[in-house]
Amino acid sequence: MKAQLQKLPFYNQAVLPYHYVQALFASTKYHHPAKKLRVIGVTGTNGKTTTSFMIWHMLNQAGHKTGLMTTVSYGCEKLKPELNHMTTTDAFTLNQRISDIANQGAEFLVLEVTSHALSEFRTLGIPFEIAVFTNLTHEHLDYHKTMNNYRKAKGKLFKAAKFSILNADDPSTKYYKTIAKEYITYGIKNGENRAENIKLAVNGVKYSCGDINIATSIPGEFNVYNSLAAAMVGKKLGLTNEQIEQGIKSLTEVEGRMNIINEGQPFTIIVDYAHAPDALEKVFASVKDHKGKIISVHGGAGRRDPSTRPIRGEILAKYSDIVIITEDDSRDEDPEKIAAGFIKGAEKYGKIQGKDLFKELNREKAIALALQKAQKGDLVLILGKGHEKTILRSDGPHPFEDIKVVKKLLKSHYSGS
Repeated sequence: MKAQLQKLPFYNQAVLPYHYVQALFASTKYHHPAKKLRVIGVTGTNGKTTTSFMIWHMLNQAGHKTGLMTTVSYGCEKLKPELNHMTTTDAFTLNQRISDIANQGAEFLVLEVTSHALSEFRTLGIPFEIAVFTNLTHEHLDYHKTMNNYRKAKGKLFKAAKFSILNADDPSTKYYKTIAKEYITYGIKNGENRAENIKLAVNGVKYSCGDINIATSIPGEFNVYNSLAAAMVGKKLGLTNEQIEQGIKSLTEVEGRMNIINEGQPFTIIVDYAHAPDALEKVFASVKDHKGKIISVHGGAGRRDPSTRPIRGEILAKYSDIVIITEDDSRDEDPEKIAAGFIKGAEKYGKIQGKDLFKELNREKAIALALQKAQKGDLVLILGKGHEKTILRSDGPHPFEDIKVVKKLLKSHYSGS
């Protein structure tokens, strides 16, 4: 019944009073736990999770006990996996977890904040000391309807925060500057804090920003932005250059973000959470120098903005030698219908079904097909679900982890070889 109501065009607005009351009650029930912490909120379309992990790791390494709540996991010193397909959880769960983190003696909390959460008042009562903006690209228009609404929803965080750290290379920063109380900017092309002497490698990125020299252990040009945002948080909080540099470098990976899987196979496999068009573009940009074939496995979630499906199909076709369209969290939407949107985009770019474009709606079989087609020196990209532990089908959630499935399929063939 709820799923049917959510399809009504006025549903999101109609339930806003309910969300407000729920958030107010939740914060009161747990005695406004966020007020016991120095809260850093991170928002944007892409990069939120990695940036949040970098800030969390950096602060803990510097001796500041810090809690974390993200799409991937939550906790303080020992993180628990986030099993719900939700970045910023409902207000009751959110306040309960914040209370637990505060009771563990944390000084800081790094909180990944979504536009949905801001629109639905889930963060009501949380005093944000610092807000970080990563970027804003086409996503969630099934919910917000227009990019302007999406931009304004994110803006609620910068209106609330005492201090904002804004990506100067993103056009939306122009608007956020007008509503932020106080801010600094960062970027590659623009900003008062700019990354220079950038060097990209398969095992990370290196660059300088003033007298700080950053080296990450996670690849991709987008991690220049993510790490620079984290460094600016460290700078604002008074960390030394060494604490910033070591804190960022010593984070070796974030689950489901550019994870390289190696079981002895003669080709490369990367699992990543990328599912928005811009995120896919960035993943492909990070592997543009790869010499072998690129084989991509990707699908789309049900009850999410269908207009991105042909766009994503075209992106996959443009940068991949072989495209395999599969399932994601189809929920109550027909997987065939979802796949058709991707296929339309891929065919528009020139891919031909049965030759370099394939449809396999069982995700494990799709991954197996990609591994079968991969030869020495090739690259297999498994995109869209990353860290997630389940796949949501019409009959509910089923256990499914891309990384575990890949390792299972590879193990009998390549382990120990």
